[in-house]
Amino acid sequence: MIKLQNLEKAYESGAGKTFVLRRISMDIREGEFVSIMGPSGSGKSTLLSILGMLDGTWTGEYFFEETAVHKANPKQRAALHKQYMGFVFQSYHLLDNLTVQENLDIPLSYRDINKRERESIVADILDRFQIVGKKDLYPNQLSGGQQQLVAVARAVIASPKLVLADEPTGNLHSSQGKEIMELFKRLNNEGTTIIQVTHSEQNAAYGNRVVQLADGWIANQS
Repeated sequence: MIKLQNLEKAYESGAGKTFVLRRISMDIREGEFVSIMGPSGSGKSTLLSILGMLDGTWTGEYFFEETAVHKANPKQRAALHKQYMGFVFQSYHLLDNLTVQENLDIPLSYRDINKRERESIVADILDRFQIVGKKDLYPNQLSGGQQQLVAVARAVIASPKLVLADEPTGNLHSSQGKEIMELFKRLNNEGTTIIQVTHSEQNAAYGNRVVQLADGWIANQS
């Protein structure tokens, strides 16, 4: 599903180039559940952002399915992201001026789904995440944990082929965190490919492979 070849990311600074990622080469097969781990500053979130096509300033080769992402323009990358991916951000990224219900509808609006069907899918996911009572609230009326639940629900609502999650349980108490990880595991068992960034060995254990980063390099792939 994903093939990276010598992917690098650097920032220009007064002293020259500062590398965030160095010569990243890896394959991720469809249906895998991969955890990216490593100390703070090792490049985990940057790599996830590139995989999710949210960052286009890097060098090297990136193939997604049969598409050469490194040759695609920003519009093509955005279209791939919307069609195939769900992204769970560490800081939620919910739209403050939209209700929970409206935030959940956004990923569906990118697909060829009529309004009535979208309403039905949103109702199902509200029920599944036990947030029906929050549907008319705005993000600033929710606790951090509730916002994260909505963010996860939004990432999976359109049944994406790939879910990317950046510390998905970081703001949740342990029982909510376990619930989210169990949900990811179920989605993975149903065929969804999942890539998560995590500091938690417990969360990594839900996956079938760990990629360790250190100072921007892949230190280990197991």
